[in-house]
Amino acid sequence: MRIYMDNCCYNRPYDDQSQMRIHLETEAKLHIQDMVKKGEVELVASFALTYENGKNRFAHKRKAISQFMEANASYYVGMENDKQVAEIAEAIKLTGVKDMDAFHVACAIFSESDFFITTDDRVLKFQSEKVEIVNPVEFIRRKEENGDE
Repeated sequence: MRIYMDNCCYNRPYDDQSQMRIHLETEAKLHIQDMVKKGEVELVASFALTYENGKNRFAHKRKAISQFMEANASYYVGMENDKQVAEIAEAIKLTGVKDMDAFHVACAIFSESDFFITTDDRVLKFQSEKVEIVNPVEFIRRKEENGDE
């Protein structure tokens, strides 16, 4: 099973954990990271993630996220694929999804990811026949439902 987590998802552990939803999504995201490390799911990274993470003004967050992706991504959507990804992203943007979010979803589709995992409510509203878009908690629930703990 191949997954793509967007930048919102990677940054969730750094958000204010006093809200229950944020705390639950953080725990689920950390569990997903463990699944990636154990080889239970394949992680996709991309030039879009690298670019967006590079703009993070907090060096420690930027470094931790970058190191995790570099050490654990089994598939990378590189700049050599930017034209194909841009075509997919343009179609997604027509549905109202913002530029960077559309590029992330397009990278997930291009990489044939099974799941696009995000904590962004606006992106969660977008539906695709080519990739399932879920939050981290929903991803864990579905994995457990299918007996894939």
